Amino acid sequence: MRLVQLTVGEGERRVGMVEPEGGRIRLVDGARSVYELAERAIAKGQGLADLVHAQLGPDVIDYDDFLDRGRVLAPVDHPEPARFWITGTGLTHLGSAQARDQMHQIARSGDGELSDSMKIFRMGIEGGKPPEGETGVQPEWFFKGVGTCVVPPEAPLAMPEFALAGAEEAEIVGVYLNGPDGNPWRVGFALGNEFSDHVTEAINYMYVAHSKLRVCSIGPELLVGELPAHVEGAVRVVRDGRPLWEGRFLSGEDNMSHSIRNLEHHHFKYSMFRRPGDLHAFFFGAAVMSCAHGVETQVGDRFEIDVPAFGRPLRNTLARAAGEPFLVRAL
Repeated sequence: MRLVQLTVGEGERRVGMVEPEGGRIRLVDGARSVYELAERAIAKGQGLADLVHAQLGPDVIDYDDFLDRGRVLAPVDHPEPARFWITGTGLTHLGSAQARDQMHQIARSGDGELSDSMKIFRMGIEGGKPPEGETGVQPEWFFKGVGTCVVPPEAPLAMPEFALAGAEEAEIVGVYLNGPDGNPWRVGFALGNEFSDHVTEAINYMYVAHSKLRVCSIGPELLVGELPAHVEGAVRVVRDGRPLWEGRFLSGEDNMSHSIRNLEHHHFKYSMFRRPGDLHAFFFGAAVMSCAHGVETQVGDRFEIDVPAFGRPLRNTLARAAGEPFLVRAL
């Protein structure tokens, strides 16, 4: 099952289920958000897919029309955006360490010493998929922002006026809602463009936190159920209507050095992330990036993440935000 959030009529929010052929969306009655449905499912002790099926209504809309008109929202959000945590990890995919090293232009020293990226990647290969009941090695982790940094599909991805660059990071995102007792529930999975400033990061690895504090995009669809072990698609940078670069998108646990369960454990082991009612979008890491292949993006380029298992592609156009003057005052 794949769900979308959208606006109908005069801005009324609705949730819809993408019908099997992919061209139409059937609206869910009695729900304005996936968050609301997930809360209801937790309270009832019912699976989200079962709850949605029970509330499907008769109204059907044209998917392309709503996408073209900008009425498709990110597939999840929180009524209080500050309680929507956007975080993630990296170096979790086979090949991701090579991409990171290429991005940083890091070379092994004469004595064969590995970069920190390669070291943590190797740690994941050796201990990122522990047996059931055991805890594996902890992955890299980063903070992206809160719900205000998520822009909808088809909307611009605006890099700050002080940014040195803006490039795509095509990833799968796990979505979680903490129940009343604080235990997290996995709501589903979505495509995500984590969007980072790789030029700033490459200056010094200690700048990685600065490079991540940017907007991102998620969607357009939320996959409810298990993530396939092998997920494949394409990532593109399109300029002036023509592909400038294309890479192969590979994810799912068959293509990862960490299990999803291990990534989840090392995120939610921190009690601050188990606050009842909080929503989490956790980026699982990118395997391929255009910047690692020498692509220099420019304003107007369109990023496309096209993965059939997730339905419609996630598309956003690179923009640059205007400066926002501010003043720090002493009280």
